[in-house]
Amino acid sequence: MGFHTTAQSAPGATAATGWAVSRRYAWVIFALSFALLLSDYMSRQVLNAVFPMLKADWLLTDAELGSLSGIVALMVGLLTFPLSLLADRWGRVRSLVLAATLWSVATLGCALSASYGQMFVGRLFVGIGEAAYGSVGIAVVLSVFPIAMRATLSGAFIAGGAFGSVLGVSIGGAVAQEFGWRWAFGVMGVFGLLLAAIYAVVVKERKLKPLGQDTGNLGAEGHRETLRVLLPRLFSSVSVIGAYVGSGLQLFVAGSLIAWLPSYFHRYYDLPTAKAGVTAGLFALLIGIGMIFGGIASDRLSRQRPIRKWAVAVGCSVGSLVLLTAAFSLPTGPAQLLVLGLGALLCAGTAGPGAAMVANLTPAAIAATAFATLTLAQSLLGLAPGPAITGVLADRFGLLGALRIVPLIAIPATAAFLVGRHFYERDLQRLGPPAPPPDDEEHGRPGGPGGQDGPGPDGHVTGTADGPEAAAGSEGGSHDEPRERGDMEAEPAV
Repeated sequence: MGFHTTAQSAPGATAATGWAVSRRYAWVIFALSFALLLSDYMSRQVLNAVFPMLKADWLLTDAELGSLSGIVALMVGLLTFPLSLLADRWGRVRSLVLAATLWSVATLGCALSASYGQMFVGRLFVGIGEAAYGSVGIAVVLSVFPIAMRATLSGAFIAGGAFGSVLGVSIGGAVAQEFGWRWAFGVMGVFGLLLAAIYAVVVKERKLKPLGQDTGNLGAEGHRETLRVLLPRLFSSVSVIGAYVGSGLQLFVAGSLIAWLPSYFHRYYDLPTAKAGVTAGLFALLIGIGMIFGGIASDRLSRQRPIRKWAVAVGCSVGSLVLLTAAFSLPTGPAQLLVLGLGALLCAGTAGPGAAMVANLTPAAIAATAFATLTLAQSLLGLAPGPAITGVLADRFGLLGALRIVPLIAIPATAAFLVGRHFYERDLQRLGPPAPPPDDEEHGRPGGPGGQDGPGPDGHVTGTADGPEAAAGSEGGSHDEPRERGDMEAEPAV
């Protein structure tokens, strides 16, 4: 799930401190949208908690188990952007209700599956349903809150992804151990349907800004011409390609850990399904926290020297390589869990700096498309193949052997970041100096609290101070360094 469409404020929210609707109603919308985000990740991650049961019941290979996890990320990566565009045309609230209903019904379908093939189809539709939620959900939330609160709200959505993953694995494992794995899927599906029904009753499209109000009357021909000129700039610099590739490859590691740690704790620590799920959920939470703090570190360290964003990404990538390789070489026990936790904290810390670099290296007019491209790279290079390839390796070398190989993907990820860093200043100079912001009210305050930037625990990206909330001005820097391009007002892309 990626957050990448541009939010539009509701009528009346013209000032950075203005509320489009009553405060109480705005927070109700936030609470319901946050709850649906929890349901999104719970439905996605519950599968990982019941891997051991599915393997025993259906005699599945680890490769088949990995494909059941990877297909969701693949659908999210491929469909997030087109489905978000359809939601902007058809109506965001209506689209959210339909999306939540689809992934919930598909999750119920997984509960009724009688074979691997049926489960695969169910998981495919879970991915289709979830593809548009992140970007459209955050757009609905931001449209009813003051502009100055956008970074804070985006950061809260990061936490929603982390908490949803923890709840999905933990609750799913507990329910599966007590009642069987089918009930774990059933509970997640019913929860999502109830939330979708409440959302449809409480949140009304008419209270949000009429869609397209700010888009003007650009005809189809003009729109095609604009895209023809701007879209090539998505890949017009070496550094932005380095950010796409490095971010995507690094999330291969995070996606593999989230999918396979429940099985690892079940097989190597002899934990029952419920305890293995809870333990793995804590590590998923660490991955999510690492995403947030990676963005914070990137924002703070790059205030005077923008190029330090790349240093944060390289540091997280190299650190995860060293720590995770060491962790899976240690015998089971407290020492291994400590080192594994530190590695999990760093393995997705690149998501924040990566999104900030993409934001700075692409034109503001195609910010949504740039973040969608980043989401696609993260899905196709990391989140989708990670669990599946780890499963294939586990069939050949055992799960422990596979998890010893997985951290090595950080080597090409680090190389991509280093190449991007080498060309970064030159590429920023080619973009030209930033234009001054026309009105402080039009551009909220530069940066949010800590500049959070990162995907949900399974890698989907969220914005930093260089993304959704920063002003159109540049960061401070020394006179001998190129100044960064203005931060664009777009949702986080995950």
